[in-house]
Amino acid sequence: MSPAQSYARAYQSQSILTASPGQLVLLLFDGALRFMNQARASFAEPEGSPKRLETINTSILRTQAILNELQANLNHEAGGEIAKNLDRLYDYYNRRLFEANMRKQEAPLIEVEALVRTLRDGWAEMLRSNEVKVA
Repeated sequence: MSPAQSYARAYQSQSILTASPGQLVLLLFDGALRFMNQARASFAEPEGSPKRLETINTSILRTQAILNELQANLNHEAGGEIAKNLDRLYDYYNRRLFEANMRKQEAPLIEVEALVRTLRDGWAEMLRSNEVKVA
């Protein structure tokens, strides 16, 4: 590992340790999008490419793990209807990702990526507007 990679990894670890719960959710969304992007890049590789299927599978499974973590940490008592709707969304995302992985089809992955990006951008905007109100 190069010194630059070591510094980047240390910075990333520190940002996670000092992040607020809202920022952690944003980091999880970013991670899910990063893994979906990796899967999409692998779909673009030629059919016989080494590790193509392995990378697609691993990237989708990592995305699902992040979505499962987000879903498991929903506060249904405090979140009410919003938490219930997010729970259903995460279920839908996971079903579509499962389909993408099993059938090795890119379309469900593209759909979920767009939906997660919309959710992530809304979350980021909510965090920004709360920072403005607090400041």
